[in-house]
Amino acid sequence: MSPDRELRLGTRGSQLALWQANTVAERLAAAGGPRCRIIVIKTSGDRLQDAPLSESGGKRLFVKEIEDALVNESIDLAVHSSKDLPVEHYRGLSVAAVLPREDPRDALVLRSGFKVPGSGFFESVEQVEEVLGHSPTVGTSSVRRTAQLSALWPAALFLPVRGNLDTRLRKLDEGQYGALVLAAAGLKRLGMQSRISLALPLSACVPAPGQGIVAVEIRTDDEPVRQAVQAISDPAAFAALAAERAVVVGLGGGCQTPIGALASPVDHETIELVAVVVAPDGSRIIRAAGRADIEESEELGARIAHELIAQGAEAILAACRERR
Repeated sequence: MSPDRELRLGTRGSQLALWQANTVAERLAAAGGPRCRIIVIKTSGDRLQDAPLSESGGKRLFVKEIEDALVNESIDLAVHSSKDLPVEHYRGLSVAAVLPREDPRDALVLRSGFKVPGSGFFESVEQVEEVLGHSPTVGTSSVRRTAQLSALWPAALFLPVRGNLDTRLRKLDEGQYGALVLAAAGLKRLGMQSRISLALPLSACVPAPGQGIVAVEIRTDDEPVRQAVQAISDPAAFAALAAERAVVVGLGGGCQTPIGALASPVDHETIELVAVVVAPDGSRIIRAAGRADIEESEELGARIAHELIAQGAEAILAACRERR
């Protein structure tokens, strides 16, 4: 593709979404690719800021209008947080590239002014309890986070929180919540890593499939754009995303289901995958893990999904669907 061509890049308008879009545009230019004109598209999820995601339609709310623009050729590529993308491909679209992964963990964020231990951050939920008390109000709109943290922190009260990152932090600092659970990646990308009070280990909270990965979506048959964006794609992150999304496909899960999955490179040839399915109240946690060659990442995800099903994951997910 000629570097003189201009690509129209669709994105949401939040601070984090614009960081992602500008980073993709900068990397394409640095790789000798075409320049991008960023087009901000307001999604249904941006308009519905008050209702919990589980009640307002779930993940596709944050991508539908952008994907429609891509299908209709109003834009040439779209940039998303990959955890916002449903696993079902939409009308001839596909993920053609991903950026290197940022910290995939969930993070506990306390109000400004709370004294942090001498190490500079909290090292356990027990330490957080000493500051917040036994049953704090924790803001998160994620069924997955609530389910896993309910097992770890049964006396906490989990309440939905919506809005962009600045809005959520403002609500926290105003005292509407005792703590928030947010993706560490977003905080770090926007230079807010100092707000992370406790990065939650995998033993406490397995992140959402795709968390920390920026995805570039294109029309599947647009070969010139595919070749351009593949020049900036990170193979390890691409394989990890494939494995994690294969878990969701294998489980028949969709948005707002208590599924966690994280694939991590062991070395240049091997990938390791950990996945969980959790009852919404945290009363039951099913976990599976395995390794495979990086070229077999999707097969690994499918295998782990079958292991979870064999342990009873389908019953948990069926109950979640009935509840919704």
